[in-house]
Amino acid sequence: MIVLFGPTATGKTKVAIELAKRINGEIISADSMQVYRGMDIGTAKPTLEERQGIPHHLIDIRDPDETWTVSDFVSEVKKLKSEIVKKGKVPIIVGGTGLYLWALLLGFSFPITPADKELRRRLEGVPADQLYARLSAVDPKAAEKIHPHDKKRIMRALEVYELTGRPITELQKKNVAAAFSAKGGSASGGRPPLNGDLKVAATFSNPKYLLIGLNLPRAQLYERINQRVDSMIEKGLIEEVRSLLAKGYSKELPSFQALGYKEVVDYLFGKWTREQMVEELKKRTRNFARRQMTWFRRFSPVYWVEANLSPNELVDKILSFLYN
Repeated sequence: MIVLFGPTATGKTKVAIELAKRINGEIISADSMQVYRGMDIGTAKPTLEERQGIPHHLIDIRDPDETWTVSDFVSEVKKLKSEIVKKGKVPIIVGGTGLYLWALLLGFSFPITPADKELRRRLEGVPADQLYARLSAVDPKAAEKIHPHDKKRIMRALEVYELTGRPITELQKKNVAAAFSAKGGSASGGRPPLNGDLKVAATFSNPKYLLIGLNLPRAQLYERINQRVDSMIEKGLIEEVRSLLAKGYSKELPSFQALGYKEVVDYLFGKWTREQMVEELKKRTRNFARRQMTWFRRFSPVYWVEANLSPNELVDKILSFLYN
């Protein structure tokens, strides 16, 4: 199985499609937001035309008010991998959600995960009473132990559930919380465990996976990010968010706290001017790209490719590596 990853705006989608065309592959999205129907522009979801007939999986499989967790992702990938291989084709996992890739490649070796900054930011935008109601539904035992106004603990319990698909109380029963803390996990850093905590290279060396990373020099990456944000606005991101809200979806939903959607919602509700919103989105996207690389630098071994070539040229380099 090929795993193609890299920070936002490095051109992963176009490269993956070209690669799939050349090696008879099918694409599995490892993007935590592309699962949501109607959230297209802000997630840079490839259109049907852009997919060029290549089958894409884990895109448009949830409504914005439905839950999608890392455990859902891992479970679905395992099923899809088997189905694709049975057809005599090559599974190509593509995306930039580091936690998803980590869980797939290493399994749940970090039972209580470090907090994910993007998820934390989403939850922070939701009132405490709504968070507590959500926690009561997914982990009533945890809700019994946490005061309804203790937003920090409520958020942490929800983070664990959203990222692992399992209640924090279930994991705590296995005494993993203390074990993880002893290994230096951060409660706020949004970073993967250090290589010293897990035998990363030994696991990633498994021949089932070939890791290919796309990257760019920072200045070039930031310029691409700025251009991408401008392009999303021109393509109708504001109208997309307005349309979703008009359909009755709450701006408090976790999916609406995601990068791009949160900023537009804040603009629509008067927090920022249009210009302020665009600049804030560019800044937050650049910060997000840095956090993505924090995950990716822990992956090893990786065949890194500088993404300043055309998709055809990049695939030529990747295939040269594969066949040599």
